[in-house]
Amino acid sequence: MIRVLATPFDPWSAIAEHQVAMQRDGEYGACATFVGTMRDINEGDQVKGMTLEHYPGMTEKHLEKIVVSAREKWQLLDTLLIHRVGDLLPNEPIVLVAVWSAHRKDAFEACRFIMEDLKSQAPFWKKESLSNGDKQAEKNRWVEKNTSGY
Repeated sequence: MIRVLATPFDPWSAIAEHQVAMQRDGEYGACATFVGTMRDINEGDQVKGMTLEHYPGMTEKHLEKIVVSAREKWQLLDTLLIHRVGDLLPNEPIVLVAVWSAHRKDAFEACRFIMEDLKSQAPFWKKESLSNGDKQAEKNRWVEKNTSGY
């Protein structure tokens, strides 16, 4: 399941709800998860908020492609991928990747693969609202590159 949401979400509730809906108790031995949250600092600057933009349709198609690729490489029972768009504040969850499999190796590797591809290739654009504490000095900037996960 893939969802792109413009509203806040609770990743832990989403995992629990999805796991119940899967109806696969006893089949999975592992669930690997990654939850990414918004930081309040980037490149040495204080970040007070962020707007995350995407291209509807294109974004979901790319996310689906990532999940399909992971399913081809590893034996997965299910996946859950949720990504926020719109206005975010520090500490809010941005992304959830959850992967269920019979064994931990497949779950760990697939979860990382999905997250790294999403971070480096998926069509999302981030604009940070910066502040040094002075209202007159507030400005916005586009994030030009993501940090490497390796």
